[in-house]
Amino acid sequence: MKTAALKSEGRPLRFLIAGALNTAFGLGLYPLLLFVFPLFQTHYMVGLLIAQAICLCFAFMTYKIGVFRSRGNLAREFAAFSTYYLFNYAVNWGALPLLVEAGGLSPTLAQFGFSLLLMIGSWFWHSRITFKQGI
Repeated sequence: MKTAALKSEGRPLRFLIAGALNTAFGLGLYPLLLFVFPLFQTHYMVGLLIAQAICLCFAFMTYKIGVFRSRGNLAREFAAFSTYYLFNYAVNWGALPLLVEAGGLSPTLAQFGFSLLLMIGSWFWHSRITFKQGI
């Protein structure tokens, strides 16, 4: 029991640090893809798909290793982790074109706002479902 208490000590702070790192990585990667590959200026949704796939794997490892320090089943945890993000990505795929085309926002600004909402929900999902101890 003492080991579990030590693993959870500092978890909220580690979550905030990992979230900041993942957010910086994700918010930097998407504009970088749009800048480096001019085709993505027009096809910004393809850039979003690529950025999301890379960021999903990066975020999973930062949360699994750095935040929750989980030694649980990799496949089960990745499936639970991915479920949260795949749902959000589906919503994002509907929201981003609306915010850009109908709302007149830049793709980068629209994605930043969406990312803020994603961060808030991720703590609850990952601490209660993805990396819940004893599953």
